[in-house]
Amino acid sequence: MRLDKFLKVSRLIKRRTLAKEVADQGRITINGVTAKASSTLSKGDELVIKFGQKLVTVKVNELKETVRKDEADMLYSVIKEEKVNS
Repeated sequence: MRLDKFLKVSRLIKRRTLAKEVADQGRITINGVTAKASSTLSKGDELVIKFGQKLVTVKVNELKETVRKDEADMLYSVIKEEKVNS
């Protein structure tokens, strides 16, 4: 599954266009490698996403094309959240 689509379906980022912009700015890594919006995700991958002053590390548990809002958080597990001092 494409990275931008996963971010939207999992509701980590609300809109796919915003997910694409964040990825194109180099603010997302998959298993330590800077990712593009078109990067392919696999089950078990580790994402690090930079949201402003916060770094969020999540592990991909499942890949689904569609999911209900209340089930979206089952697609990933938050490993850690940390503040970034710029």
